[in-house]
Amino acid sequence: MKQHFQLTVTCVALLVAIVLHSGCTEDAPPTASSANHGAAPATPSNRVAIPPSIRSNLGITFVPAERRRIENTLRAPGRFEYLPTATREYRTMLPGRVDILVEQFERVEVGTPLYHLDSPAWRDIQQALAESEASVKQLQMQLDTFEPLISAHRRHELSLRKSTAVWNARVEKLEALREAGGGRMSEFTAAQSALAGAEADLASVQEKSAEFEASRTQTVAAMAAAQASFDLAIDSAASLLDINRETLVAPSSQAEAAPPTWRTIKSIVVKALRPGVVESIDLTNGAWADGRANVVTVVQPEKLRFHASGLQSDLGVLRDGLKVTIVPPTPTSSGTAVPMHKSMSGVLALGLAGDADEHTVDLYVTPTEIAPWARPGISAQLEIVTDATSTPELAIPLAAVQRDGLIPVIFRRDPGNPNEAIRMEADLGTDDGRWISVLSGLRDGDEVVLDGGFQLMLATSGSIQKGGHFHSDGTFHDGEH
Repeated sequence: MKQHFQLTVTCVALLVAIVLHSGCTEDAPPTASSANHGAAPATPSNRVAIPPSIRSNLGITFVPAERRRIENTLRAPGRFEYLPTATREYRTMLPGRVDILVEQFERVEVGTPLYHLDSPAWRDIQQALAESEASVKQLQMQLDTFEPLISAHRRHELSLRKSTAVWNARVEKLEALREAGGGRMSEFTAAQSALAGAEADLASVQEKSAEFEASRTQTVAAMAAAQASFDLAIDSAASLLDINRETLVAPSSQAEAAPPTWRTIKSIVVKALRPGVVESIDLTNGAWADGRANVVTVVQPEKLRFHASGLQSDLGVLRDGLKVTIVPPTPTSSGTAVPMHKSMSGVLALGLAGDADEHTVDLYVTPTEIAPWARPGISAQLEIVTDATSTPELAIPLAAVQRDGLIPVIFRRDPGNPNEAIRMEADLGTDDGRWISVLSGLRDGDEVVLDGGFQLMLATSGSIQKGGHFHSDGTFHDGEH
């Protein structure tokens, strides 16, 4: 196993040597120094030529050194998830046959039809509404007939009151004549009889008027109850259909005596209430669904948050409102991975509870802007600076540091010649798991090799014996140039 590992490392070094020594030609004439085997070997150089072709072949990328607060930075792993308000389910409000009108992953806008629901229960609701409406109209007609009846009885009562007053005056006059010794008793008796008859008719009319008033009061109450029942039924139908009440009771067309809209609805059309993307369709087209079965789920992809797990031992410095950064999980600038500078910012919010078994606490961040690579379930890291007033240190990505045995090595791009890299024994300080401080050897803005540093380290390592080099035609040549 150990021999296999040594062979593998040697092969990698030789492959790198192919690129680094591609300028060698087989037909080059020997120089005086090469012919003189007794001459002293050339002094080793810490510079490596990295022309564009080599950078392309080895996938070499660079990253500038920058100031960061390494000692005051915490990192927490996590993943993206939808906000609770990002998902909306569109369920059946009644049992019936479902016809799907959208495709999965289709983008929908407000008002886009999602599915049709053909439900016999809806027709039962329509029948109940029609009966309730008919009851209201019938009671309204009864109420309308009370006014002329009561008006006629009032006129009749007024006429009887006048007649009663006339006969009462006649009786009083005849009584006065009788007391004076004049008049006839028969006339007085006839007048009293007529007065009694008029008063009886008046009482009968007054009783009838009272009955009419009571009946009208009962009809008004019955009509109010019927109207309330109809209004509640309309409100329930509007809620089921998710249609405005005024729209539901409005005429279905501009034609005269057009029926209300609720009468003309044959099947229920469920429309999107918010823009989004169809995440899932839970029923097959044409299936019979029970009431409250989920048919379509629509999500708003831009409503994302980052859910990380912090250590409970860091609760002394973690607090709501800290400005934080969400960084990609892999620190790279090449290949197909997310570049390390594609980060997002936000404000930290601590969860309401922790995990006693894992000794962690939930951390939540809603990014101010969503990067294209952010998706639910995608992992990333949360970068938390606990003290923004501390002095930043010059730092480079930890991935830019290579190990040659026990020696940390970095490759600094020559500021005067971008096609050369300078191998340096790194003078390093503390790290935060992603970035590490550099105590000497670099200045602000200096670039170091990020991707491809391991290959350069193998090519320049003194711990690997170099047996020769390859020519451009693929032949191997012992020794140096």
